[in-house]
Amino acid sequence: MAIIRFSDRPSFRNPWSEFERMRHDMDALLRSMSGEAGVTGEGGTVYPPLNIFEDGDNIYVHGEIPGVEAEDLDVSVEGDTLLIKGERKARAHGEKVSYHRREIQFGTFSRAITLPTRVNLDRVAARSVDGILFITLPKAEDVKPRQVAVKVG
Repeated sequence: MAIIRFSDRPSFRNPWSEFERMRHDMDALLRSMSGEAGVTGEGGTVYPPLNIFEDGDNIYVHGEIPGVEAEDLDVSVEGDTLLIKGERKARAHGEKVSYHRREIQFGTFSRAITLPTRVNLDRVAARSVDGILFITLPKAEDVKPRQVAVKVG
């Protein structure tokens, strides 16, 4: 009887591993084409990118929206959800143009954000300056922190 060392054993190669790799690559390609890539974190990004922060009185949302005109934006608050919708329109460069690289995406977008607290819907303000969207959401009076004086005696 021959003794075969553990390191001398022939390695098993899965004949289906190449098909599995191709399936994984096709799934990633289809996700990126359908817009799911930003949700799964593979390949794409969520648009528009946002910074959300707050102080004692307001919640602030800053988003990058280069190439989107103010009239193509719709900002609304429904309950505790901020909804940002818009459209980046394609720029026509003529019919005889041949692209070498086309990375700037265009079309409609939508982003819903759950707010950390209730806001005063009557005082929400939004403006767009140089491709940056600034949204100010004043907190509702009943959720603002209140200073309570402590009496001695």
